Amino acid sequence: MPMPKQRKMNRKMHSKNRIGLCALLLLCFGGLSCSGALFQNYGRIHPGDETSGELENGMVDSELRYYISGSDLYPNALIGLHRDQRLDPETLWKEVKMTPEELRQIVGFMKAKAFEYREFPHRFDLLDTGGKKIGFWYSILSARTYIHFAGNGIVTIGTPDLDTYEKFVRDVDAE
Repeated sequence: MPMPKQRKMNRKMHSKNRIGLCALLLLCFGGLSCSGALFQNYGRIHPGDETSGELENGMVDSELRYYISGSDLYPNALIGLHRDQRLDPETLWKEVKMTPEELRQIVGFMKAKAFEYREFPHRFDLLDTGGKKIGFWYSILSARTYIHFAGNGIVTIGTPDLDTYEKFVRDVDAE
């Protein structure tokens, strides 16, 4: 049976080993993230060059597939994804066969819902890992997403939280 003094030394050794291991892991993770290796398959989202007016006027781009997330009447987000890209079928996006009238209606309902909460939907460009535009994202600013490119040519675009608008109701009720 180890003596009390020896047990105390063993605990100190274990503590130092754990601290050293944690420091090493943090250093490795930091190095990977700084080198870009950890995030190399992620695209970017930038404010769009085009205005939201094109969407409001129902200008449908035949090079894009259109998808909505959330309710059919008041979607949380609308995306247009270039036909060369394949959207991950595991995501909750719903494809919409877009017509000019359908686009005007979707955008109009999204604007009306956003205005109820003193918000305004914005259009953003979806960019691949090389910075090439592959589509657009249209939603209120609090609707968050990410773009991930799998090695097999599939794009994962995260859907915003289902309670995108309801968050504002909770905030008002809390005051």
